[in-house]
Amino acid sequence: MLKKRSVVLSGHATSVALEPEFWAVLDAFADDRKMSHAGFLAWVDETRGRRPLASACRILALEWAAGKHRLTTPGASAMSR
Repeated sequence: MLKKRSVVLSGHATSVALEPEFWAVLDAFADDRKMSHAGFLAWVDETRGRRPLASACRILALEWAAGKHRLTTPGASAMSR
């Protein structure tokens, strides 16, 4: 079952629906960087390029869980595309 989170990005209300397992990894990623849920989703939105937001979140979770994510801090560089 998907878990939905709502946020305002660039002045527009939107929501992201992901499996709870992905949210658990993304919450750990955000907590590790002392980011709020809204701040984390805004950062993903800014760095995702043309990839859909939910897809960018899932890929980030997989890369971070595998230890392959290249970013150490938000804004350091764009997410891999």
